[in-house]
Amino acid sequence: MTRPVFLAEPSDLLDAREGGEAGIGGTEARHAATVRRIRAGEEIDLVDGAGRRVTGTVTGVDPARLTVSVIAVDDEPEPVPALVLIQALAKGGRDEGAVEQSTELGVDRVIPWQADRSVSRWDAKAAKGRARWAAIAAGAAKQSRRAFVPGIEDVRTTGRLVEAARAATDAGARVLVLHEEATEPITSVPLSTGTAEPADGDPAAGRSVTTDPATRPATGDPTSGEGPLEVWIVVGPEGGIGAEESDRLVGAGAALVRLGRHVLRSSSAGPAAIAALSVRLGRW
Repeated sequence: MTRPVFLAEPSDLLDAREGGEAGIGGTEARHAATVRRIRAGEEIDLVDGAGRRVTGTVTGVDPARLTVSVIAVDDEPEPVPALVLIQALAKGGRDEGAVEQSTELGVDRVIPWQADRSVSRWDAKAAKGRARWAAIAAGAAKQSRRAFVPGIEDVRTTGRLVEAARAATDAGARVLVLHEEATEPITSVPLSTGTAEPADGDPAAGRSVTTDPATRPATGDPTSGEGPLEVWIVVGPEGGIGAEESDRLVGAGAALVRLGRHVLRSSSAGPAAIAALSVRLGRW
């Protein structure tokens, strides 16, 4: 059985060393003690959500504090290229389902999109909606034993999304818009202007150092230096992406792609694309 994972504050693990002690408090410690019923002597992983994983043996646990004797500290590199999901707000919790499944499948960042046809509207509730998605991503990351928790960015209108897509493509990123009328399969669309893709799919051979999606460099293949550091996947709402929206995104450098012969829900299209690209990029 794999070790359970608990999310720590980065400061909790900053000075963790093999043979030393590390711990967590707050809601995670309470969850470990009262819900998971973790006991002294068990091995667990503490992660900071940014790639650091501390494996340790529990030495003390109560609702206020959990401590471990550190067995190992592993700093996992960021996957390259990063997979970025632009998920349109959708009714019935389907957008939340997409965030959860995409996190389990390895998405690296999520951008909420207030599409023209989105029935769900955040408006004044944007901060609450973003916090909700962040909590879902954190829970899914722990469930799938990830050391990284995808960041949830501010909600974008179509106008702001087009601006961000143009900046990203100008920097070398690949922006793929899932569209039922597209003819190019996601499994064969070029991911860069070069000809090379990851030779053995090493997703950890490079690391991006900036966090702003509009300015992060996106011009290197992890093995050849020619592929993108980011691939964006744009998913529309249940009513689909409007013609004007798709035209504006294509005008900003995006490409329309299809997943297959069938039309998927907004909740499943993103995760399916993440899975297809993960195989193609050698993540799996």
